[in-house]
Amino acid sequence: MIGKPAPEFTLPAVHREGEVSLADYRGKSHLLLAVFVGLYCPFCRRNIAQLGGTQEKLRGLGVETLGIVATELDNAKLYFKYRPARVALAADPELLTHRAYALPRVPVTDELLSALQSVPVNPTGELAEPLPLAQIGPLMDRQDGFERTPADLRDIERQWPQRKGQFLIDRAGIVRWANTESPEGVADIGKFPSDDELLAVARTIA
Repeated sequence: MIGKPAPEFTLPAVHREGEVSLADYRGKSHLLLAVFVGLYCPFCRRNIAQLGGTQEKLRGLGVETLGIVATELDNAKLYFKYRPARVALAADPELLTHRAYALPRVPVTDELLSALQSVPVNPTGELAEPLPLAQIGPLMDRQDGFERTPADLRDIERQWPQRKGQFLIDRAGIVRWANTESPEGVADIGKFPSDDELLAVARTIA
């Protein structure tokens, strides 16, 4: 996909009324596109908050930021009403963008289920010690005061285990960089590029 035209999309905006599309940025700015799963994902919630701070640094390099959240528009608007995001967001409950940008849904195997229960990780660095992913989700939900809505439960059933990704698209609409979550397996689930990593990539096209 790198070096190829980015797939087009038009989706309902979460941060305002109306729609947002890739065409909104073409010829005006580069774009960091961050594609998330539903809000049931505690790492996605944290990554969206992180991007709120990162976007101003990226904007200084001519890069705008857009996050795509794979949940129903009303569910997203409800969540961000009480936890406002500082980054532009769009809703894509059908994962059309995931498919267009070739982000895979991983097959559920006995090996995967075993790893989720046994491989200790600490992807955000906030835990006192690494824990299996099966324990981290409920723990972070309690810390966040997050209660899953019926839409969140539908998202889990429809999506899990779906990979997430980030793409840097230049103002001509060409993908210049791409990162897919956990290429090495469970140990990398939930890891998100740091500000320094994103800025380094942005400088290659600034």
